[in-house]
Amino acid sequence: MIIALIGLVLGVVVGYYIPITYPESYSLYISIGILASMDSILGGTRAMLENRFDRVHFFSGLISNAILAACIAYLGDKLAVPLYYAPIVVFGGRLFKNFSYIRNMILAKYIKNK
Repeated sequence: MIIALIGLVLGVVVGYYIPITYPESYSLYISIGILASMDSILGGTRAMLENRFDRVHFFSGLISNAILAACIAYLGDKLAVPLYYAPIVVFGGRLFKNFSYIRNMILAKYIKNK
């Protein structure tokens, strides 16, 4: 837990003081990759709350989901077909589903302890 907080603080500090820019044409791929990464992070949080978290599974899913989503968006861009909607629908739906499970688990623990 402490390593995650250190990484978060370090990322915020580096992001604040070192201006990193990228070409505007990459924004679609980066946003799809971020969406896929957020899905993996919420899935990992859910797995932690369910006591079934596995680091290897988490990191492989984090990297592969982001790469796959960006590749689908790139392929769709080259074919002039909006394939980027597929990762948006899939990862967006899973994001809300995982968030719902996390919220319900936290509320259930809160109600149980009350």
